Amino acid sequence: MTMVGHATVLIQVAGLNILTDPVWSERASPFGWIGPRRVSAPGVVFENLPPIDVILISHNHYDHLDIATLKRLHAAYAPLMIVPLGNDAIIKKAIPQARISAVDWHAQVEVNSALKVTLTPAYHWSARGLLDRRMALWAGFWLDTPTRKLWFAGDTAYGDGRIFRDLHARYGAPDVALIPIGAYEPRWFMADQHVNPHEAVCIYRDLQARQALGVHWGTFQLTDESILAPKEALQTALVAENCDLSLFRAAEPGGAYPFA
Repeated sequence: MTMVGHATVLIQVAGLNILTDPVWSERASPFGWIGPRRVSAPGVVFENLPPIDVILISHNHYDHLDIATLKRLHAAYAPLMIVPLGNDAIIKKAIPQARISAVDWHAQVEVNSALKVTLTPAYHWSARGLLDRRMALWAGFWLDTPTRKLWFAGDTAYGDGRIFRDLHARYGAPDVALIPIGAYEPRWFMADQHVNPHEAVCIYRDLQARQALGVHWGTFQLTDESILAPKEALQTALVAENCDLSLFRAAEPGGAYPFA
């Protein structure tokens, strides 16, 4: 796995190149002149990407579904885009020829004999404007390959943790989990939509993941905590829970993380 930035990760597994929530734009916004601006450059230069086979888009917020980036990826590689229900309409309006598979929670997309992708529940919401709140679904993604199980959480709160324990009961333990650790303050407002690092560790333990990478931090200043606070808070939470610090790391832009 190679960290591009925020929730964008290049996953190379089973002979495929997969991108999660790709954003190469300068701002996470519907406008190029206003909105949260990148504080770190993409960890992979767009022109240096390998041929992209699959894109996983967790929901339609602008820091996750970036039409400008999707247009570039479609023009270069025409990848299959796997999205939760309703997000296909947003993409098709801008990219009519896009190859899209839009499905519900727990539905499976068989990409080929080596990769099956299942959408998983999340505690979150969606909107692109003022009148479309929760009119498109949000999700995480479970990836099954002949040798690995991977999970990308998308955006999620923790709630009572039941959905994560249910995921473990239904699908088992992932070899690697991509779990958000940033955009969590103030808690009175963010607790119902984004986990903090302590809750990210709770998810990691609920799923009994072998290893994890912390994503959704260090790229866009979206909330009140400082840009580097999630990394420090993750280490504190891992120590408090007696977890091995080497098995759950905050992914740095440009960092390459091979998993045996």
